[in-house]
Amino acid sequence: MYPDYPFTSRFVSLSGHRLHYIDEGRGPVVVLVHGNPTWSYYFRKVISLLMATHRVIAVDHIGCGLSDKPQNYPYTLGQHMDNLQGLLDHLRVDRYSLIGHDWGGAIGMGCAGRQPQRIDRMVMMNTAAFRSTRIPLRIRVCRWPIVGPLIVRGLNGFARAALFMAAEKRLPRDVARAYLAPYDSWRNRVAVYQFVRDIPLQPGDRSYQTLVEVERGLDALRDRQVPLMLAWGGKDFCFDEVFFREWCQRFPRAERHFFADGGHYILEDKFNEIAPLLARFFSEGATSGSTVG
Repeated sequence: MYPDYPFTSRFVSLSGHRLHYIDEGRGPVVVLVHGNPTWSYYFRKVISLLMATHRVIAVDHIGCGLSDKPQNYPYTLGQHMDNLQGLLDHLRVDRYSLIGHDWGGAIGMGCAGRQPQRIDRMVMMNTAAFRSTRIPLRIRVCRWPIVGPLIVRGLNGFARAALFMAAEKRLPRDVARAYLAPYDSWRNRVAVYQFVRDIPLQPGDRSYQTLVEVERGLDALRDRQVPLMLAWGGKDFCFDEVFFREWCQRFPRAERHFFADGGHYILEDKFNEIAPLLARFFSEGATSGSTVG
């Protein structure tokens, strides 16, 4: 049904809701954590790349992808972190590496920071796991009462706009359809809207204190010298070069790859360049290096 996504769908019940995930391959575990408004489909090529040598687990957050989409649910950063941890506990995963994109960075790093001794390696792509007041007007508008729900849930404006604004390369029609498929109605777009609402910008926002805790966890991961690779698209309208530099400052030993002509959906724009970097990073270990181009 979805191009380049031939994987077996699996489900776990968390607090009465079915969470969908992919679990392919055998070997050291790599956990893939998506953001908004994508789903595990975003990582389809990474799964195919790594499953020959690793056990690859890709989650669909509750409300996203092929997971259940309850209407009255605490769609918060902390809840998504708890769900990810619940999945890993269900699968009895003790040690793992992590790849995070967009919201997946904060969610994944939030889990990692709670138990940094369980983390082998990390890859962050166009994401943040620390506080910032930077938010594009086009996203801020989607947080406004009345207007936000109409745009995001009624017109599917957030997910549709991302197809054109988040990738520098034009997505094939069937790929674009696959990204939108789980979000085909007002009800099914509940998490897309709630993710936007949940962006913590100032004290008092519902997930602000959780993000503070995630930020503190970064220090523990840095102090343990957990290898980190950054793969970044320079034309990201949201997580721009300022965020990339912040990661570099917080993790001065990080391996850095900055693709000046790549967009927010960096795996759509630059997968052919990133694939050998990931294969080497997870098979041979992290080494100092950089890519700019």
